Amino acid sequence: MNTDFDRSTMRDFIKACGQMLLLLSILFAFPVYAAGEEVTGITTALGIDTAENPAADKPLLDATSEEEASASPVVIPEPAPPPIISGESTNNAQIETTPTPQKDNDIRQRIQGIFSEIEGLQAVNVSVTQGVVTLTGETPNEKKAQQAINLTNRLTDVVTVEDRIDRTLDVQDNVTTVYQGLKAQAKNLVKALPLLLVGIVLFALVTWFGSWLSNRKKMWQRLTPNPFVAELLSQTVKVIFIIFGLILALSLIGAETILGTLLGGAGVIGIAVGFAVKDTIENYIASLMLSIRQPFRARDHIWINNQEGIVVRLTSRATILMTLDGNQLRIPNAEVFKATILNYTKNPERRFTFELGVDANDDPLAAIKVGLDAIHTLAFVLDEPKAVAVITNVGDSNIILEFQIWVDQSDTDFSKARSIAIRETKHALENEGFSLPEPIYRLRFNSNLEKAFEHMQANTDSAKSDMTITTNTPKVTDKNQNKDNSVDDKDKKQAKARAKLILQGRNADEVLNARPDDKLMEKVEQEIAENSDETDLLNNNSPQE
Repeated sequence: MNTDFDRSTMRDFIKACGQMLLLLSILFAFPVYAAGEEVTGITTALGIDTAENPAADKPLLDATSEEEASASPVVIPEPAPPPIISGESTNNAQIETTPTPQKDNDIRQRIQGIFSEIEGLQAVNVSVTQGVVTLTGETPNEKKAQQAINLTNRLTDVVTVEDRIDRTLDVQDNVTTVYQGLKAQAKNLVKALPLLLVGIVLFALVTWFGSWLSNRKKMWQRLTPNPFVAELLSQTVKVIFIIFGLILALSLIGAETILGTLLGGAGVIGIAVGFAVKDTIENYIASLMLSIRQPFRARDHIWINNQEGIVVRLTSRATILMTLDGNQLRIPNAEVFKATILNYTKNPERRFTFELGVDANDDPLAAIKVGLDAIHTLAFVLDEPKAVAVITNVGDSNIILEFQIWVDQSDTDFSKARSIAIRETKHALENEGFSLPEPIYRLRFNSNLEKAFEHMQANTDSAKSDMTITTNTPKVTDKNQNKDNSVDDKDKKQAKARAKLILQGRNADEVLNARPDDKLMEKVEQEIAENSDETDLLNNNSPQE
């Protein structure tokens, strides 16, 4: 007995060594594509069983009974030529040249066993001939039919699949399947509730900390003096913490794929929204650039695209002005950023000009001296730069003089100063005997017409003033001209006396005062002092371009 036992043990040991050497030679000596037919004889000789694996691409070994394996000697077969491939199946596997009914039966039993374990596929019938699988029967919907076809294609030795399944689209079957799916999801949701609550709490804590950090305005203002950039940084930090909290919460409950879906959807939506709100984004970027450049300050008197006013504040959307009429004006920052800005306050010295015409017989330089002497007596006129006057044009009946005067607009109303300067210059020229004529036309008549005019003038004393030729009508005789000049002088004296009397009355100083209107500046200060939900981006500590 011991001898037989030792011989049997030795034979098994030798058989195992042979199997190991044979496997090593197969792995290292033969390519995979040439091992199709040889493997069958080798596995039979070695007695190796191969488990059926539907997910495998192509098995290399075919199973035989253990009795045949134990009775077979260990033989290393000769290499055989590769098998002829007659076609390609739907699962991209190689097709055998010598199919067997037993293998068809094994395929059918395996598929039916799989279908019996899957809800909705029990009514599918399977028939196999020459490796071609035909599926008949019924499924509730297209989804289940495709599932049956895909499972069948995953099996080895399947050449192709014929789909003859009837999709019943039965209401009860489909509703039952959906109900069972929802029921299973509800059970899973109930089981995951504690973990879901922990994820929500974690997300809330991270978001709260981000909001708390974002509201530390003094800290952000210390990091950057620009209020708009500080607000932008704080909001960016807040968004980062929200995204970080969402990632942590989804990672905790094992739903990281949802985050990828959300980010992908957010990207698509962001592109669409970007095109829709292009103007808003442009306005936002313009606000950022204006807050960095600081082209003006509060209380500056500026001119933007034919809109004049005093700056109240600069917000993230618009520039707010107080017009000289006392109205609030909001200009979008995108328009302000691209506009030409005229800042009157940046340089307080401002020049205004006006023109006066003197008679062509007068000396224009003498008139200039008289006018400048009168201008320099005004308190609001600056000594430097000096006020000057030039001859701009010689007309048909007068010489045009242009006076250029400088004032400090920080303590002088520009319009009032110009008005007062014109008045004083005009009076000074007239007091010195310079006339400021209107356009004069010289008419020449023949002698008969002149006698007719004289006869009409002598006979119509009541209409004498209407028919007399004055300085504004054709000049006929020197005698009439002298009479007209005396009338004009008399009218001027009466007008000056009347003006002197009026200007000595109540509130006359307000007319001659060139100080700015305090009421407008009071309204500007009230607007600046008002609390607004919008952050004022103007900052005196920020550098100005």
